[in-house]
Amino acid sequence: MILFSVSFSYSQNAASKTENKSKLFEETATDSDYLMSIEKAGDVLQSAANDSEFEGNTFHLFGEIKRTESKLDLILASLKGANPNVRNQQMYRIVLKEIEQELNEQNKAIDHRNANLEKIKNKILDLRKDKTLFTLIKDTIRRKQFKTELASLKKSYLKTDSLMTKNQEILNVKKRLTVEHKIAVSNALTTVETKLEKSGISILKKEYPSLWSTDSTAKKVVSHNIKAKVIIEENVAAYYLSYKAGGLITLCFFMGLLAWYISRNLKYLKSNGHAENLSLFNFKYLNRGVILPVIVIGLNIAVVTNLYAPALFLELLQLGLLGVLTILFKNDWSGKSMRNWLLLFGLFFALCFLDLFIEVGLFQRCSFIIINILGIRYGLVQIKSLKDQLYIKGFFKWASIIFIGLNGLSILYNIFGRVSLSNMLSLTAFISLTQIVALSVLLKIILEIILLQIYTTRIKRGIEKIFDYENLSDTLKKPFIIVISYMWLVVIASNLNIWESLRSSIGTLLSRPNTIGSITFTFGNIVLFFIIVWAAHLLQNYVAYFFGEIEDENEENINKRQHSKLLITRLIVLIVGYLLAVAASGMPLDKLSILLGALGVGLGLGLQNVVNNFVSGIILIFDKPIQIGDVIDISSESGRVKSMGLRTTKINAPNGAEIIIPNGNLLSQNITNWTYTDNFKLVDIAIEISGDATPENINATILSSLESLPLVNNTKPSQIYYNSISDGKFKIQIKFWCSIYRTEETISTAKQVLFSSFKAKGLAFST
Repeated sequence: MILFSVSFSYSQNAASKTENKSKLFEETATDSDYLMSIEKAGDVLQSAANDSEFEGNTFHLFGEIKRTESKLDLILASLKGANPNVRNQQMYRIVLKEIEQELNEQNKAIDHRNANLEKIKNKILDLRKDKTLFTLIKDTIRRKQFKTELASLKKSYLKTDSLMTKNQEILNVKKRLTVEHKIAVSNALTTVETKLEKSGISILKKEYPSLWSTDSTAKKVVSHNIKAKVIIEENVAAYYLSYKAGGLITLCFFMGLLAWYISRNLKYLKSNGHAENLSLFNFKYLNRGVILPVIVIGLNIAVVTNLYAPALFLELLQLGLLGVLTILFKNDWSGKSMRNWLLLFGLFFALCFLDLFIEVGLFQRCSFIIINILGIRYGLVQIKSLKDQLYIKGFFKWASIIFIGLNGLSILYNIFGRVSLSNMLSLTAFISLTQIVALSVLLKIILEIILLQIYTTRIKRGIEKIFDYENLSDTLKKPFIIVISYMWLVVIASNLNIWESLRSSIGTLLSRPNTIGSITFTFGNIVLFFIIVWAAHLLQNYVAYFFGEIEDENEENINKRQHSKLLITRLIVLIVGYLLAVAASGMPLDKLSILLGALGVGLGLGLQNVVNNFVSGIILIFDKPIQIGDVIDISSESGRVKSMGLRTTKINAPNGAEIIIPNGNLLSQNITNWTYTDNFKLVDIAIEISGDATPENINATILSSLESLPLVNNTKPSQIYYNSISDGKFKIQIKFWCSIYRTEETISTAKQVLFSSFKAKGLAFST
């Protein structure tokens, strides 16, 4: 890039030719024009120099290229010496694809910076079009006059030219480096895909001689000894740990929040003397500490969210999970069950060690066969002792079948030389069994956390009654069993190296567009629509439990404000859920408006009552003429409001019947709400007193008797009326306030106390 070198070398002859020209047309530019032109060129060069300088984001790009190179070097080195099991190869594939994506982005960023340098170069070349500047450079006399300015301009030019050349070379080096890395990644991906294909279940090609062959002791050629393999596996696991550090730190943070939340509830119960009641809920884990149950939750989540982690990392997670479970089981399981559990733990540990650090040969293959035989015996005989100790027992039938079947297949493949597939099946068999144990414990811990929350909330509200936790647990565990089943199947499929293909096939099926008329849809959108609707209804049903609400309770001092918040929360959850479901369905708004228009006609013709009840339910929620717990009279019905929905309201009648009233009827009729302001009702008792007494003595006896009754609200004055008075005979009407929920009990108790009081004074009492 040379701009001024030719111009500054014009000879004196060119200048003399200029001087011989006619004075009239010699020049038209003034000194001011020359200065402005020099200043303009200086600004362009200075701007070019500033724009050519690498900024912070460029140095950040160079740092990313360096980090990508380090990751790639580690992966390439690991590919040469690490154990070629499925999980390592899966991790390599995931990381290599991400490195490939990073290299593509880095390549684009370098191209963008090269394009910027070309634009800067073109701006400098555009200075050649400045005739005033070039006239000045050609004129010897003028050059001497502006010698200082031109020297400064030349210095600025040389500095800019040097900087741009240097930065261009740096970018070219980085470009060449990224291209080399992309080639290396492409070759490595080809190698990994080939190894994964060879380890697949569908590929039955023999890798090693049959076990009875004279060459059965042949070993796989590995250039590293056990110590070197340990180092390589450690490096790969350490790299993956740093690679997933953000997600693992986030998981630890949320597990810390969960531990704090559980500890706070336990501390509250302990400080109020209710911690011992947790044993009544059949708690197995939370009543013995918080840390270990939370670790179990965290490790289960880590196992499912790190399906493509390297073998050492994943197996350390599994072994850590089994170790924590062993501590939890220690004081709770029988001796026989504990011995069988430790045997399972030991067999799994031996499998992991053989798979990671022992070369394939006669010793390894025979060791795997021995473990497989022990596993089959374990599945037929000893697994029953584990089943009896765990919360979920239904899964163990399938777990036993899978465990025994995979161990049997592993023996056959091992004997006939299909060693990598045999090893994969063995590890999958033991992981499937240990994982179902861990997931069973996970479900029990989750249910205990929910029951703890419900009980703590009720204690805070002053409700100490132990609720029916067994029926509630059976209700709560159903959706969690679906989630746990999914987690279990995903772990098994990923260890069999079929999860990626299954997910890809299902994803292709669900994302394939289908057209009916003018409407295009995918099965994935339909499935997502129903999942969101199901989740919204499930959440609005379960959200009450976090308020401490149990449907079968009939509490006197019910928190009406809390129930109003609960109803509003349920309404919001449903509305948000349906809006999200519609958005997830992918239905175009124009088609949706047509559908809503047609639906509106249908609503107007056939669903008037349904819409009326729905709108009335919303009005009841926000206007609050009645609330849950209120005692009301409507038409010929009376009772206590048990629950309020968006369509109907349930009322418990005094005789035990449940009356279901459409919300539209509630708004269209007169309602007598006995508990709108408070929960007290004015009741009266008619009595007759016979004997020698004065009204003053009778009044004192009545008031003292009522004051001694805890069921009577003595904050409001009782009233005594005499309907008739004669010599030795008094007809009296007594009115007093009591809880509307215990009216009959209070009246009965009051009559008994009044009878005893008047009898003690020698007076006859009758009602």
